[in-house]
Amino acid sequence: MNGAGLCADRVAVVTGAGRGLGRSYAEALAAEGARVIVNDIDQAAADEVVAAIVATGGEAVANSDDITSREAAGGIVAQALERFGGLHAVINNAGICRDRMFVSLSESEWDDVVRVHLKGHYCLSSQACAYWRGESKADRTPQGRIVNTSSGAGLQGSVGQSNYSAAKAGIAALTLVQAAELGRYGITANALAPSARTAMTTQVEIFAERMKVPEDGSFDYYHPGNIAPLVVWLASEQSGHVSGQVFEVEGGKIILGDGWRRGPEVDNGARWEPAAVGSAVERLLRDATPPLPVYGAA
Repeated sequence: MNGAGLCADRVAVVTGAGRGLGRSYAEALAAEGARVIVNDIDQAAADEVVAAIVATGGEAVANSDDITSREAAGGIVAQALERFGGLHAVINNAGICRDRMFVSLSESEWDDVVRVHLKGHYCLSSQACAYWRGESKADRTPQGRIVNTSSGAGLQGSVGQSNYSAAKAGIAALTLVQAAELGRYGITANALAPSARTAMTTQVEIFAERMKVPEDGSFDYYHPGNIAPLVVWLASEQSGHVSGQVFEVEGGKIILGDGWRRGPEVDNGARWEPAAVGSAVERLLRDATPPLPVYGAA
């Protein structure tokens, strides 16, 4: 299988790959010729995905190292190098939810979500980039690919998810900085904001109802497999000219995020008097394009 496909003979790490989106990514990458490190804190789930990939002729190995530890993340990279002789793509997908209204959110619920999402993205990407920079300095262009996972919650906020929204917004900003800094080494960084049926979305009643499997056999709009083709392409050599982008993905749609841009402005030509600021802000708000509403806002 590894001699053909969009990712033939490339090596990819997928975190949170034991189920849901991560599993769909791992299986799709393997189907396109990649050798895959299936990382999940649930060893049994990771083993099951590996078995499924191997059964269809692919190559994969399970890994249950902690992505929130930089040292453990180094072990994931080392496993890729030892088992498959290289590393070409990191798909940062692992995540958790600890949903709570902001006034009720505990410090541990904040820390847990930020650690798994934002720090988890840092730890594995940092170790992968250390390897890729070494390859670049040795005149071996690495064709490294980082695919991060943001969220619509990170792009516009989500009621009851201040911790998750903040972490996902941080990931979008991290992607921009990675792209700006790492291109010199042959590394690209892009992010997804996927909308799909996962273990996390099924925990939220409104999402569970909206994303349920259609009973009439029609296109399963929220199937996690719908996101995988873009991940495969971003992990391939073909995507080398694309970096620093955030893609919203759902069903058959690929939407390019437009990002923060400067809007209307007023210039007083001198320091503002506090009493004059209010009318200036009102004019800015009147002339601005209205933002998308926060998810769940009344």
